[in-house]
Amino acid sequence: MKILGLIPARGGSKGIPGKNIKPLQGKPLLQYTFESARDSKKLSKLILSSDDPEIIAVAERIGLEVPFTRPAALAADDTSSLEVVQHALNFFAQKGENFDAVCLLQPTTPFRRPGLIDEAIGKFISGNFDSLISVRKVPPEFSPHWVFEEVNGRLKIATGETEIITRRQELPKAYHRDGAIYLTKTEVLLEQNSLYGRNIGFIDTTGDPYVNIDTQEDWEEAEFLVESGKWREGS
Repeated sequence: MKILGLIPARGGSKGIPGKNIKPLQGKPLLQYTFESARDSKKLSKLILSSDDPEIIAVAERIGLEVPFTRPAALAADDTSSLEVVQHALNFFAQKGENFDAVCLLQPTTPFRRPGLIDEAIGKFISGNFDSLISVRKVPPEFSPHWVFEEVNGRLKIATGETEIITRRQELPKAYHRDGAIYLTKTEVLLEQNSLYGRNIGFIDTTGDPYVNIDTQEDWEEAEFLVESGKWREGS
């Protein structure tokens, strides 16, 4: 299977200015994701998609291929990941190069254990999934079976059940996306206009060092994980 590895990194971050190339213990943030992807044996090509000349310059300096400058219209706050991926696929298709799937790797989730990307790709291929995402287990207290929605001033169980599950041991396993890996077949991306499709596989990263950087507090947590060595200890 021919798989395009795509690292999206737009400019204009508001929460942490220049986030994607801000040095994290001596390395630009996006370099952590680049190094994880560079070690993959199953990615056919690895590129950066960015609208920002400064980000592009940093990417090229560390050896990350940048085949195009992303249009500004696809770098807005409301631009979806799907649009970014579709743009990259269409760019290569116009040059006669096609891919069977895309592996989206967000730099804001910088820590991936060695071999995780190829492990995910292997499971994606063997399971013949429409997509596969990396996930972490939801703590029981946040299980959707124990979450309530407000409807007309009253609460109802978020899952639609009429009776609440009372014992923790009876709760079904639940997961949340961690943002580290999104693998999707090209036909799902372009024909179904979806990042997921209907048949979704997963790889569990629970227990791995983790941060999804959006706020200054997240950044400080990432610094702690690198400085303390906990990122490497868990990888």
